[in-house]
Amino acid sequence: MGRSSPKARPSLICTALEEEARSGGFHLVAGVDEVGRGALAGPVVAAAVILDPRAPLPHKLNDSKLLAAAERERIAAELARTSIAIGLGAVEADEIDRLDILRATQRAMSMAIERLDPKPDFLLIDGHLGLRDVPLPQRAIVRGDAFSASIAAASVIAKTWRDRLMRDYDALYPQYGFAQHVGYGTRAHLAALRAYGPCPLHRRSFRGVCAKSA
Repeated sequence: MGRSSPKARPSLICTALEEEARSGGFHLVAGVDEVGRGALAGPVVAAAVILDPRAPLPHKLNDSKLLAAAERERIAAELARTSIAIGLGAVEADEIDRLDILRATQRAMSMAIERLDPKPDFLLIDGHLGLRDVPLPQRAIVRGDAFSASIAAASVIAKTWRDRLMRDYDALYPQYGFAQHVGYGTRAHLAALRAYGPCPLHRRSFRGVCAKSA
């Protein structure tokens, strides 16, 4: 299980890391990333994506945090058409509180990998930690969504799916403004927590939520 960060950042997201793995004899290389780790409400969501090396990368594919919402939606739709496989995993707020956010994130990633069909034979994982409970060759890459096309693809898929979910939750709990901040600790969200206290979507083990619900 490797851990690394490429020495030089490429000017554009590319498939060099995927090609390196394939040159080592692997065929189905999955990129894995998560979103929602720092939110105060809603699940932590992970995606795993196996790109088709024969298909061109979506135009402007990048780390989801650097893309406008409309670009993310366009890229996610293209990835759904062209990827070999996409898997999603989500861990809800109550389980985050029970496990802690690190273990919940790793569980979401493991779930996303398990839901890939066909199954990968190598993983590129965003971050500095690998997944010890996943018995596959893998490489953890710090800021991997800035270097690896498949990790960037996973970040876009996870982000678009989670944002849609939080917009749906907004209809259930309109007082919190989830459609605008998707669960993150904005001023408006913190003001809503002061006014209404937490709802079932809030992570009560998180300091911002505890302070507002005390």
